[in-house]
Amino acid sequence: MIKFRCTYQWNEYEKDDWDGSVNQIVHYGSHYEVFITSRSSLRVLIGKSSSGLFACLPDFFVGCHLSTLNDTFYNREKLIHALDNPVDGTTVAYALNAMASVLEFH
Repeated sequence: MIKFRCTYQWNEYEKDDWDGSVNQIVHYGSHYEVFITSRSSLRVLIGKSSSGLFACLPDFFVGCHLSTLNDTFYNREKLIHALDNPVDGTTVAYALNAMASVLEFH
């Protein structure tokens, strides 16, 4: 299990912090399936294409391109836009950062 902490600034007066964890990582050779728990449960498919890294959340019918796994700012913005949900997008971005030293793409 990989634990991580999330932070989201709603506005200049309101900031939110919460904990999350990566509970399972399954490597399929060409991509990973990751199970994240936080304020909700999320299944994320992470892979690499000719355009770079991507994340898909099939349960939400969304996906997007990513920067490097530890680029929390860029990934958070892309995921929030794809999911239309700041909490889940932020959670996935921080989980990706926490897994940066674990996931390998060739």
